[in-house]
Amino acid sequence: MIRLSYDRGTILIRGGRVPNAYWDSRLNAYRALAVYYSDIVDYLKRSRIDFSDSVLDLVPCPVFSSTIQLRDYQEDALNAWLKAGKRGVIVLPTGAGKTIVALKAISILSEPTLIVVPTLDLMDQWRSQLAEEFKIKIGSYGGGVHELEPITVATYDTAYLRAEELGNRFTFVIFDEVHHLPAPGYANIGEMLVAPYRMGLTATYEREDGLHSELDRLVGGKIFELTIGELAGEHLADFVLEKIVVELTPEEKEEYEREYKIYLDYLASANISLKSPKDFRKLVMRSGRDPRAREALLARHRARVIALNASSKLKVLGDILRKHMGERILIFTEYNDLVYAISRRFLIPSITHKTPKNERVENLDKFRRGKYNILVTSKVLDEGVDVPEASVGIILSGTGSRREFVQRLGRILRKKENKSAVLYEIVTKATSEVAISRRRRTALEA
Repeated sequence: MIRLSYDRGTILIRGGRVPNAYWDSRLNAYRALAVYYSDIVDYLKRSRIDFSDSVLDLVPCPVFSSTIQLRDYQEDALNAWLKAGKRGVIVLPTGAGKTIVALKAISILSEPTLIVVPTLDLMDQWRSQLAEEFKIKIGSYGGGVHELEPITVATYDTAYLRAEELGNRFTFVIFDEVHHLPAPGYANIGEMLVAPYRMGLTATYEREDGLHSELDRLVGGKIFELTIGELAGEHLADFVLEKIVVELTPEEKEEYEREYKIYLDYLASANISLKSPKDFRKLVMRSGRDPRAREALLARHRARVIALNASSKLKVLGDILRKHMGERILIFTEYNDLVYAISRRFLIPSITHKTPKNERVENLDKFRRGKYNILVTSKVLDEGVDVPEASVGIILSGTGSRREFVQRLGRILRKKENKSAVLYEIVTKATSEVAISRRRRTALEA
């Protein structure tokens, strides 16, 4: 008879060999990553091989009841996940209610559930929604707290550090913002959990490094997707995109061209062609041993800062704020310095990663209640955080990331009667920001 047991994020197999296992001579047993637990059990059952199973040590779990009513597309997403064997990634735009789908899945399964999220803010947000829906105490693993409950929310950082102890306590795991999971280190979380039922949630599935291919193994791959364009109008607000092109001042232009020339001259002298993100990563690695490569990258960064922070952008911003006076507005920038400059010049409350938690919560609450009509932020509100409804978004600067663009657009698309949203993109002419804008807009071409 084959005997299965759990050992620090792995399955020990004694008495025979199974797929995905390797021999551990120290224990005279086979060992497999915990992610293969359900595959191993299925194999033994199909092969009619006798086995004993002491792997699971589940958190005692009540039956969860829910009054959630799904929209038609949310129902389609949930059904696709169920038909895929209760595994896979659901891709829906920001504001489309991915969390609601997950809550319904929890109520259907009524299994011990672990939810993994990227930030402490999101952990608090999930715990609040879960407690309100299921009327039970919700566990948390993050911020120095380690409380295990039938439904527990953990940050990626803490789940990574505690994967061995969490690995056999849950049968259902939900990875929010699942595009984080394939990152080096975080992938271990998926590998060291035995949970046979897995759901991933994200607004953008693909990663620029291609590691999203690992999601097939860790979660189950993409099983449902709807784009912003497919939901706009009926389930999300109608929207328009408006690009405004500005120019550098003569002084800014001279400095930009000087810095960018240093970068281009190095690429030419080193015969380097940057045709993909992988090529640029090689250049970054090269800068660790080549001082000229390092200086070229620093010059590129200085040029980029000039383009993204062009002084003429603030004049255009003032025009837009006057045009939309009284409306709910979110302003997005790449760098904190510009956030603070806007906050001082226009007397607008700001949120960055340096903003104390209490102040951040207070600013968002006042924005929600209409005491503040405008917020300016860097990247801290790009992902996951439940931002109150707004109708105008202004991108003063950002990266070429499709994910960032979709997240920012999603912040203004929450459905409201007769609402039409507008996203302004302010781009500096004749700089690298033009290409940045072109890359991020590919998010709407799918």
